[in-house]
Amino acid sequence: MRFELFVAARYLRAKRRQAVVGVVTAIAVVGVAAGVAALIIALAITAGMQQDLLGKLVETSGQVQLMPVNGLGIRDWRPLLRRVSKVPHVVAAAPELWEEVEVARGARPGGALVLGILPQYEEKVSTVLAHATPGAVKALEPRANGAETGAPPPIVLGNDLADSIGAKIGDVVKVISPQGEMTPFGIIPQWLPFRLAGTYHTGFYEYDDQGGMMRLSDAQRMYGEPDLITVISFKVDDPDRAPEIAQAIEKAAGKGYQTTNWKETNHALSEALQLEQTVTFIVIALIVVVAALNILTGLTMMVMEKTRDIAVMMSFGVQPGQVRRIFLLQGLLISVVGTGLGLGLGYLGAWAGGRYGIPLSPDVYSIDKLPFAIRPLDGVIVAAVSIGISLLATLYPSYAASRILPAEALRYE
Repeated sequence: MRFELFVAARYLRAKRRQAVVGVVTAIAVVGVAAGVAALIIALAITAGMQQDLLGKLVETSGQVQLMPVNGLGIRDWRPLLRRVSKVPHVVAAAPELWEEVEVARGARPGGALVLGILPQYEEKVSTVLAHATPGAVKALEPRANGAETGAPPPIVLGNDLADSIGAKIGDVVKVISPQGEMTPFGIIPQWLPFRLAGTYHTGFYEYDDQGGMMRLSDAQRMYGEPDLITVISFKVDDPDRAPEIAQAIEKAAGKGYQTTNWKETNHALSEALQLEQTVTFIVIALIVVVAALNILTGLTMMVMEKTRDIAVMMSFGVQPGQVRRIFLLQGLLISVVGTGLGLGLGYLGAWAGGRYGIPLSPDVYSIDKLPFAIRPLDGVIVAAVSIGISLLATLYPSYAASRILPAEALRYE
């Protein structure tokens, strides 16, 4: 062990003539540990929120959407679907008919964006139907040979929407479409009865409270168009490259079509989450700064207490640079111990939070459970920041210790 490190460790373990020095040192260790633990947990939460929200957005809807520029829908869409499905990096494509409607049971209405879908295509693009109740997907399959029955057609709703209108599986609900008939009194919206064939729970509030699915043929019937879709949704092999792939899809579709992708649609949300993570790091890092001030105070008091010892060492030939390194290493030891404890507590707390879950109000946070994402890189960054701030706090006391003059310090001894 080098001389400077040996003395620094010995000073930390030695009994104090002034007990307050030991107390301040212990407070510094606890402060660093608390700051590091809080930073790790906060970063795990913000990273978890970012991954969970954006992950669910990517999984529960198409990563790229193709739609006509005129907004009138796509007719004769099957050749177009076959053509754009062959674009490189496109994994799957699904035709959809989007319509904003009102779903009601009795006097309890609720607004919803209902998608007319073909399940065999939709299941390859979105994971929503994977979270549906048993039998829901089968109910949405197209009728054999277009056969008509007297029973109301099926619809699948988000479970929060179904709860808000008081509907249970098997109940008949009214779907009111703004596409209605023109009368002397204006447009009268039309409504059709549907049987609630199932519900789904994705954990993402917007989909669970404001979404629904029905057969594409039933949606076309409500829209008054026998063979119309409004959008083609795509799943791609690399969601991060969605903007590039969207351009290729738009080029393959030809004139009159435009694309959008999940990054464009959720740009504001992504920016807000990134800003939240940065601000959280800065604010909670102030705890480490306060702990570093305790390190500065403790080392300054220790230099005052050890003035005679320092003078004796220097009189035996210890160089000022060695004395400076003794107190730098002492501050480093305090920081390393505190940082190590904080990392352990922080990762343990983040693991426990992810394991046992902390419930959230989904109508406020869009998710029903607080997510934690444990990332090793966060620990490296936090440890570097913590140790760096602590070392800055040791500069003044270590410099003051190296400036002690042995003759002056030992004059009255």
